Amino acid sequence: MKAHALDNPAGEEPARPVEAARQLDPTEMAAANINPATGLATDYLNHFNEAIMMLELIPSMPACIDELMAWNVMTYREHFLAATQKHRDDVLVAYDTADPQARIMLDEIADTMSSILSATRDALRLDLSPTVAAGLAREAAYQLKPLVARAGAVINGLKVSGDIPLAGVAQAAVDAILDRRS
Repeated sequence: MKAHALDNPAGEEPARPVEAARQLDPTEMAAANINPATGLATDYLNHFNEAIMMLELIPSMPACIDELMAWNVMTYREHFLAATQKHRDDVLVAYDTADPQARIMLDEIADTMSSILSATRDALRLDLSPTVAAGLAREAAYQLKPLVARAGAVINGLKVSGDIPLAGVAQAAVDAILDRRS
């Protein structure tokens, strides 16, 4: 598993629970909303959907910028460790034994979404006009939505084709918006 650079600058592998060696049966997976083919749960995408919702509200409610600033980048593991849901331990066990290709692909997409959100938050910390901030928020949400859909496809075991945009592309989009600011 690749650690998220944004969350772990030293690149250290996070500790895994001892329980990860056990396998979940189909009943446990279904109860925890885990896709049995991939071993991954779509509940992780709620984390990114929350940020997208805040971005979409910024044009009409600029105070949502403060809420976006309070939102934190979280890896799949961090998200579920922070969760209070009943089956979180099962979700973490399933992640540790998930299809490696699906897990790597999901982590790469999550890294890209996290990069877009981090770059957007950095830009929103600048002294932007409300119009420019709104445009930046709209553009970030526009970039994130297809990535969330792609991540959902990976989690659900669907074939995903095409390249995932690189974090540099996300930063370039933010830079372009800032260059046009009034």
